Amino acid sequence: MALKELPCGAQLPVADLARAKRWYRDKLGLQPVDEDEHAIHYACGGSTFTLYPSAAAGTAEQTVLGWLTPDIEAEVPDLRARGVRFESYDLPGLKTDENGIADIGPDRVAWFKDSEGNVLGIGQTGRERLARAVGLA
Repeated sequence: MALKELPCGAQLPVADLARAKRWYRDKLGLQPVDEDEHAIHYACGGSTFTLYPSAAAGTAEQTVLGWLTPDIEAEVPDLRARGVRFESYDLPGLKTDENGIADIGPDRVAWFKDSEGNVLGIGQTGRERLARAVGLA
């Protein structure tokens, strides 16, 4: 079977599974689909991701998990109202606006960190082909 036909998902390291589970529930409104003492599994929009204990939690400086939305202007305030704190960037080629959203080519993206320091993102793609592929257009 070809990889393109197999499901895929992200694995995120966490220092404290219980703390991370509470954060994903309280801040993002997510409930596990399966869990044990070694991992917590979530399903979102036909994809999955797993939280697992690791000493490497929060050490990645790049985005480790992201969601695509058709309306980032609605998602960011909703997440902020639940206590999500968005990152602010002012770097060459990357600057977030007062709402924490950056324009990157045709895309708009906002980043935040989970309870473990993992960088997560939410984006709205301006790429029609990508939007169609994930069911946003």
